[in-house]
Amino acid sequence: MPPLARPSRPRLWALLLTALAISVLYDVEVKRNLKLVYEFTLYRPINRDAPPDYTEMREWESRLPQHDTELPFPEGKTGRYVLFANSRAHQAGWNNKLNEMLFNTWLAHDSNRAYVFHDFIWEKTHYPWRTPANASNPLTPLTALVAGPSAGAPWDAGDSAPRAVTEVYFDLVCPKHTRRVINTRDVKPRLRHADGSVIFDAWRRLLSEAPERCIEIEAATPEEDAFPETFDIYFWSGRRSVSLWDAFKDAPVSRLLRTSPTVQAAVDANAHLFQPARPHTNTRANPLESVFSIHVRRGDFKQACLEHAALNSTFYNWNLLPFLPDKFDPPPPPPGITLLKGTNTPENEAAFLARCLPFPEAIAHKVREARREYREHTGHRLDVLYIMSNDGTTWLDALKETLRADGWNRIVTSRDLRLTAQQKDVGVAVDMDIGRQSAVFIGNGWSSFTSNVVHRRLIDGKEPISIRFW
Repeated sequence: MPPLARPSRPRLWALLLTALAISVLYDVEVKRNLKLVYEFTLYRPINRDAPPDYTEMREWESRLPQHDTELPFPEGKTGRYVLFANSRAHQAGWNNKLNEMLFNTWLAHDSNRAYVFHDFIWEKTHYPWRTPANASNPLTPLTALVAGPSAGAPWDAGDSAPRAVTEVYFDLVCPKHTRRVINTRDVKPRLRHADGSVIFDAWRRLLSEAPERCIEIEAATPEEDAFPETFDIYFWSGRRSVSLWDAFKDAPVSRLLRTSPTVQAAVDANAHLFQPARPHTNTRANPLESVFSIHVRRGDFKQACLEHAALNSTFYNWNLLPFLPDKFDPPPPPPGITLLKGTNTPENEAAFLARCLPFPEAIAHKVREARREYREHTGHRLDVLYIMSNDGTTWLDALKETLRADGWNRIVTSRDLRLTAQQKDVGVAVDMDIGRQSAVFIGNGWSSFTSNVVHRRLIDGKEPISIRFW
């Protein structure tokens, strides 16, 4: 066979340059595609399926045993009822609504009236699925989010108070023409700055002494009251609720509050994520009892933190309980300086942000400190860390790497949970229940989410040393 002809030098260089160009383009394209696959795997939306269908759940609600017009007083067609229609005058997050729902149910119970429950109304921007601008706000049945007397469950044995009912049943036994309508403008102004116990007692007397069977609480206009709830955001964002803690924690609405079956199913389905990678002698039957959970609110919360700083706000609701650790006292202005309303000094603003929106290094330091103190106090070793966060960027991955340096053998985040459509719809309640059951929980003192986890943990008997704040 004759020898192969050797290509000329110019042609050889041309071939080499072509091969090099192809190699570079291939490398760039492969890396780009791998990066896209990686980012899609990490950050793909959890909402690619359709919103859930709640037909069966709504039918179940309609069949609750108290939905019987022939039941004797104080239920049935002669019973006593109260609808807090003012509670849905404007949309807010689930945890702000949960606070008021529990207190309204407590008021109804103590005035011998059935609480009328209704769906949770979403703000479109918070809903896990895209909602057209011209569509109605999405709704989630209350019984998907929570269980207990507020959602129609029975009271204690021997408690004669009427059980909560749906609004559909309320409309049946209390047609509009039979209702006494009480507008919040006739009650709230005189209670604007009153302590929580005074506010609660004023509403309880009004509802108890009213002879009418059916009462509807109506919201004042937005011009009169931007937050017309019975217990509004100004009430929760300060110390006025704290005086009611001892009575509230023992009240049946609080003691009998339970996790909904939808949320419980989600927690059970993901329990394997929280098993320690290397089991040790103090491994518990419930893996969450060996988990350290942290609530790291990001995204839109930076603006909220700046607003808290501008208003020099205290912690939120139960986060202010005096026996809890990690207190925060809003810093005063420097001597001789009078701040305009809604402003603060750069130094004070930095003090707020350090506690409200901490950097990864500060988060790691706090987790390390709380983990050590908990082990010294209980002797229990915690090796699994759960990060509940609304962050959808690489920031969360950087935080995980910072925390991993402290020897956690497993770090799980909200992204790692595998949820059905109904469970995604109540994802905030799923995170809350994991926080409730965890051995240690660190939360944000200005957060209603954190406050409601604190409430459930204390009712469950968790020690204050296990409840911490950034």
